[in-house]
Amino acid sequence: MKRFCRAIVEVFGERYLRSPTPNDVARLLHIGEQRGFPGMLGSLDCMHWKWKNCPTAWAGQYAGRSGSPTIILEAVADYDLWIWHAYFESSHLFSNLASGIAPPAHYVIQGKEYDMGYYLADGIYPKWSTIVQTIRDPHSQQKKYFAMKQESCRKDVERAFGVLQSRFAIIAGPSRFWRKEVLHDIMTTSIILHNMIIEDERDFEQFLARHKKIKDKNVHFELRNALIEHLWEQRNNFEN
Repeated sequence: MKRFCRAIVEVFGERYLRSPTPNDVARLLHIGEQRGFPGMLGSLDCMHWKWKNCPTAWAGQYAGRSGSPTIILEAVADYDLWIWHAYFESSHLFSNLASGIAPPAHYVIQGKEYDMGYYLADGIYPKWSTIVQTIRDPHSQQKKYFAMKQESCRKDVERAFGVLQSRFAIIAGPSRFWRKEVLHDIMTTSIILHNMIIEDERDFEQFLARHKKIKDKNVHFELRNALIEHLWEQRNNFEN
């Protein structure tokens, strides 16, 4: 299994663990705007994986909220549940956000222009320009509606973690391996395979949409009628 995981990471890691490309960013921004959040690039959160066989000397260092040693996975997920920026322990994404670095994005909200995308997150993250949190105890109807929408969209990453664990039982329960490198490869392999499935499902949905469009009778008659009008208007050119 260790060799399998290492091979998966080496062969497929570059493609399925990549940072968003300009095309990816454009798609994410389009989805975010459709959901009412222009400039949104995804939802950010952490997942704790219990480390049952953590070396005693490290137990205190990795103690989680429950008191047991855990390894923390920080990641971003989008509406399709594709997992981006997956990091164990130290997050490059968070370091970039701390430095004010985010994928370039141009959008307008209420007449004001912005040039950096943002992520939806919960209250454990700081209040930065690249992170949008919900509002605790909102009073006005506007703020209540915002909180409802933010919390609904932010569940993307929670759903992604849930689907990831349901697909791969090895990361649903406590890890029994000793070495962090092995844990890293197991989790990374699970994310790669998860993203492969998401990509396949997305391609299949696009195929179904194209197939449905091809069999659309309304489009058939619209096209034929348009050709009738076009040929009639151009008949002199053809006859000459």
